[in-house]
Amino acid sequence: MKYKRILLKLSGEAFMGDKSYGIDPERLKKYCGEIKEIHALGVELAVVIGGGNIFRGLSGASDGMDRVQADYMGMLATVINGLALQNSLENIDVPTRLQTAIKIEAIAEPFIKRRATRHLEKGRVVIFGSGTGNPFFTTDSAAVLRAIEINADVILKGTRVDGIYDEDPEKNNSAIKFDSLSFDEVLKKGLKIMDTTAFTLSQENKLPIIVFDINTEGNLLKVIKGEKIGTRVFM
Repeated sequence: MKYKRILLKLSGEAFMGDKSYGIDPERLKKYCGEIKEIHALGVELAVVIGGGNIFRGLSGASDGMDRVQADYMGMLATVINGLALQNSLENIDVPTRLQTAIKIEAIAEPFIKRRATRHLEKGRVVIFGSGTGNPFFTTDSAAVLRAIEINADVILKGTRVDGIYDEDPEKNNSAIKFDSLSFDEVLKKGLKIMDTTAFTLSQENKLPIIVFDINTEGNLLKVIKGEKIGTRVFM
């Protein structure tokens, strides 16, 4: 395996499948099957999930809600997704731990770096919920932060497109895909991969990012093996 310890970032929208809201059980099962496949190979895996399928703080704020309050609601949405993923993984005998940045001790462990690392070493999939625990920070920032803290080899950003393009491929059929980019090239070309805070944090800590299509079966395994899937961003 090319990567021994990874952090997988999934958007909340990925859980919706073909629905317009909430969690699609079939899509969840599919993701869990792919996670089980790489877990069985001994890969240490942590997961950060967004909450946009349930509630997005920025959207709430744009509708007149207090931004801080809206962001906390968004954090709770990520915990709901985390619980769903945990349940689905444990149904197929994948051991997991859910850790949250906000203390919700009835349902999850508080995030403790040493404990998270120990879970990974013992072969448990660690799910990180509630973002960074602070308003104004995205789950992309949470993903990069947690990846650095657990010394992950790479961040895998699972999306519905198969990499990074010079334009939106869903709007422009002639958009050009990049196989690999340096952090500096991404900034020069003005490409949007993550929010600026998350991207800068990744760059400063020399943490590579791979953007790939999570919905194509077998892609996650191919990325782990080092096959040329998606777009790799590196120093």
